[in-house]
Amino acid sequence: MTALARCLSLATVATLLAGALAAQEAPRLTGPTPFTRETPAPPMQRQLTDDVRRKRNYPDQPPLIPHAIEGYALDLNANKCLSCHARKFTEQSQAPMISVTHYQDRDGNTLGGVSPRRYSCLSCHVPQTGAAPLVPNTFTDMDALVEREPRGR
Repeated sequence: MTALARCLSLATVATLLAGALAAQEAPRLTGPTPFTRETPAPPMQRQLTDDVRRKRNYPDQPPLIPHAIEGYALDLNANKCLSCHARKFTEQSQAPMISVTHYQDRDGNTLGGVSPRRYSCLSCHVPQTGAAPLVPNTFTDMDALVEREPRGR
């Protein structure tokens, strides 16, 4: 075996060992149990239904739903969300109006009603819960960043 072949085989072994050690030290969100073991799902977190709007956790996050939605009809024939959040009902309901982007098609043309691709609210908007985050969140929204800047420049 030549010196070059020995160096290559030693480098290969060292790389494999380093990879194995790194794989053992990788962080896990589920704890020490193997990911292939079937375990019962944790209980569902209780929904927060206090009508308090929460700050967003990342840029462009769709607003969370701050009220109970159990039993809401949301299918091809009915959308209970629109009975309060549609443009024509917000004055009476005092609910925030859905974004104008929900009245645009994929080409940016304004439509007379909610775009079919935005009709299923629960594909983006979800109820709030008191669940603790799995990882820390360091997101700071733009308003907080602007408030930190010194005024009077």
